[in-house]
Amino acid sequence: MKAKISRRNVLGMLAASAGAIASPGLTQTAPRFSIADPAIAPGPFQGTLASLRNYEVPEWFRNAKFGIWAHWGPQSALEAGDWYARNMYLQGSRQYDYHVQRFGHPSQFGYKDTIPEWKAEKFQPEELISLYKKAGARYFMSMGVHHDNFDMWNSKHQRWNAAKMGPEKDIVGIWAKAARSEGLKFGVSEHLWITYKWFSVAHGNDAHGPLAGVPYDGATQAKDLYVDSDQVYPDFGGGDWNEDGIPVWWKQHWFDRMSDLISAYEPDLLSSDGALPFEEYGLNIVAHLYNTSAKRFNDKVEAVYLSKRKEDVLVGTGVLSRERGVLTDISPRPWESETCIGDWHYKLGMKYKTPKQIIDMMVDVVSRNGNFLLNFPLPASGDLDREDREILDAITKWMQVNSEAIHDTRPWKIAGEGPNSQAAADAEKRFNEETRKDLTIRDVRFTTKNNILYAFVMGSPQYEITVQSLALNTPLLVGKIKDIELLGTGRKIAWEQDSKQLTIKVPRRNYSPIANVFVIRGAIV
Repeated sequence: MKAKISRRNVLGMLAASAGAIASPGLTQTAPRFSIADPAIAPGPFQGTLASLRNYEVPEWFRNAKFGIWAHWGPQSALEAGDWYARNMYLQGSRQYDYHVQRFGHPSQFGYKDTIPEWKAEKFQPEELISLYKKAGARYFMSMGVHHDNFDMWNSKHQRWNAAKMGPEKDIVGIWAKAARSEGLKFGVSEHLWITYKWFSVAHGNDAHGPLAGVPYDGATQAKDLYVDSDQVYPDFGGGDWNEDGIPVWWKQHWFDRMSDLISAYEPDLLSSDGALPFEEYGLNIVAHLYNTSAKRFNDKVEAVYLSKRKEDVLVGTGVLSRERGVLTDISPRPWESETCIGDWHYKLGMKYKTPKQIIDMMVDVVSRNGNFLLNFPLPASGDLDREDREILDAITKWMQVNSEAIHDTRPWKIAGEGPNSQAAADAEKRFNEETRKDLTIRDVRFTTKNNILYAFVMGSPQYEITVQSLALNTPLLVGKIKDIELLGTGRKIAWEQDSKQLTIKVPRRNYSPIANVFVIRGAIV
């Protein structure tokens, strides 16, 4: 009797025969790829740390400061929040209960059966991109593929994709065309690398109840969607958020899909939800991204790779992204903060951030040499809901007055002052926005541009504003203040400066309750 050989084993043996299998230490592993590999565009970079150390962050990214993201895909169709495709297979979770009540037990009606619910019948990308640009966004990011293993483009390596199922549209391609037609840079996010573990619960079953032991549909059907992993990771999200146990065949499959995505759409940004994955597989994807960009821009690399692990970017491979968080101080390297007005995927009844909270965070991030990427989660229809539009409109109105102090700026010598001048007590903590407080009239943030110092007063001033950092003879200033005006008015404002503080005499007028910017000339010349 012949032994059965699985697809995983076949691909694993082929990969092993082709070269060294990846090991945890990048510097100890012989590169499996070469610049001659047809999956990697020729250009200035190879998939090695030594080569990628030569990468420099493009000026457009440093100048852009603000981008908008659409976490949108089949999970949005359920309008029940993020991680639906996993949590519906975790008995006792809110989304499991919701799924059983609405659709039935996941042994009979699984995630694959919910995909037709995503119709995108009101999707108007040109209108949305126009609104985002008006709000001050200079780049737009589409979901490329979430942990649910569903590609949002016309994928060569995955039949479960938006061009063939759900809305039957090449969503990435449509977003790319709309963004670039408005002059915005275009990016995609990939969350695929960890899917091997994340989606493994679809192979499980209820532990108790009338259907205890009955396999979910992931154990019996559509293995190419649910990933034929060797074990179930029910406690995933803590210690399991790593590459341990992920086989070579999945790493190669991830590489093939990412290579296809980059080659087809030539994104200006590629963001990984986590660390740069899979050793030399990941390094070669970054090289492919940068080489593809060099080909587009006459040997100048204009692309950005974003990783959530600081070790990846300290060696020069790309840019650090911080999920739902702000760094404690000014970073010497550009970085990005990623957050959402609510849940990452659309959730009915979700309490959104206020415009004040959003602008607070944007200004805080920009003052620390960061970019601010804000997700507006679209519902199943593909159109912003009423509250989304109200928040976007408030951001637009504020940016139309104050964007001069955001776009194209650089950080000053200090990020700011005030009772909330430290963004978080722990600079390494992810999701530290949870500990943030609304900034107040006593909080000031700084940016600079063209020898101008911009001082953001994070509230509505009354009578006068005091700024201790701008006291007379402070070592922070290299020149004498010549004049001060309120941005957007063109009117000069009276001020006094002594050894303790700068006092700005505030005339009576209607100020923004969110933040107001004072333009200070002469102080940093």
